[in-house]
Amino acid sequence: MSSAPSPILVWLRRDLRLDDSAALARALASGHPVLPVFVFDTDILNLLPRADRRVEFIHATVAALKADLNAFGGDLLVRHGSALDEIPRLAAELGASEVFANRDYEPSAIARDRHVENRLAAIGVGFRTFKDQVVFERDEITTAAGGMYSVFTPYSRAWRRALTAEALKPHLTRPLFAALAERPPKPMPSLTELGFAPTDLATLGIAPGPAGAEALFGDFLGRIDAYGETRDFPAVKGVSYLSVHLRFGTISIRRLMTHALGRRSEGAEKWLAELIWREFYSQILWHRPDVVAHAFKPEYDDLDFTNDETLFRAWVEGRTGYPIVDAAMRQLNTTGYMHNRLRMITASFLVKDLLVDWRWGEKLFAERLIDFDLASNNGGWQWAASTGCDAQPYFRIFNPVAQSQKFDPDGGFIHRFVPELAGLAAPAIHAPWLARPLELAAAGVRLGETYSHPIVDHAIQRDRALALYKRA
Repeated sequence: MSSAPSPILVWLRRDLRLDDSAALARALASGHPVLPVFVFDTDILNLLPRADRRVEFIHATVAALKADLNAFGGDLLVRHGSALDEIPRLAAELGASEVFANRDYEPSAIARDRHVENRLAAIGVGFRTFKDQVVFERDEITTAAGGMYSVFTPYSRAWRRALTAEALKPHLTRPLFAALAERPPKPMPSLTELGFAPTDLATLGIAPGPAGAEALFGDFLGRIDAYGETRDFPAVKGVSYLSVHLRFGTISIRRLMTHALGRRSEGAEKWLAELIWREFYSQILWHRPDVVAHAFKPEYDDLDFTNDETLFRAWVEGRTGYPIVDAAMRQLNTTGYMHNRLRMITASFLVKDLLVDWRWGEKLFAERLIDFDLASNNGGWQWAASTGCDAQPYFRIFNPVAQSQKFDPDGGFIHRFVPELAGLAAPAIHAPWLARPLELAAAGVRLGETYSHPIVDHAIQRDRALALYKRA
């Protein structure tokens, strides 16, 4: 009498969904019983503050997936500990023949997976990974010489040429759920048991899980055609707000791109380009993992930044005296999110107005952004600092007042996050230090008291930044 086939563990990481998952689909089709698992990895969690929106988002999402699987007679096994230990231990306990996972391209994740693979091999368990996070990964898109693309436009052209219907085909899972191993549900650790406190996630209106992603995506589809005209205006509901869901994989990139390609509007085309930028930065990180700590362009690795900690702290706290910069930083500090146009403005201001190393800002964003993604965050900061691939030329320096006038013309965004300037109208709202004294008095604004004087002079700092880069 033949024995039952051994189970396959499907290790969920930044692919927190049950639909259109490459690893889950392959496991379900294998003929083996399937046991999904998630590890609250202490190697990651121990580095985080005890109230972290990302942890609460993940915890709520994992709970939703677990409930979904329970409805089909299966379960999501949830562990708390180092994934380096928990995955091999669980595989041994359950007699698994293999562990399946979707690939992660961050250097630390690659090292983790290599370690887990070796530990599993030592006990006779296989480890297989699959492409899922992007449409084209690693070196699937290369130059004619077989090298990495370091400029976005030719990469985008090559990406589009390589695209096929097969590349966007979803990985069907639910029709195969009969292959889920039947298990009585077991409780998962609470947020408190993980050592974390609840945050303001619900108050901010951030709905976790695939259901939250679906709601946002459905809303965005009603606005996507206008995306090209609205995406740069932070006071307007113009972007998709799906970045946190893309980061944690609660919605499939193939699904998003299929809709963008099928829409055939200028707005959808602009949004597709942004999704391709995400893949561009992903392949940069895979080819050049050294960019995590170093400039993509070696000649800019040791720029002579002044790194004034007082100026840096004013930037962090939204006290620079430049309203658009302050509003953006306060949005980040109070919500864990920052509009993409504002990420460019604040990054340029930190590096080229305050002459602070881009790595300081990159680290702060990594700590505070709920949608933090290493490849995109690093790529964006190096773009603004002119140290990266296909970067903003160093002599093009954002003027924060001009950016404010162009992208928040009525000051609506500034009014929301810098309430001490709420009584000040455009155009004075963009540069209060240039406003007439009577106008400031009528608005209840006292520079140096209720609102900061500019901490630097943009024109002077621009010249200093140009000199700094020229020396390099």
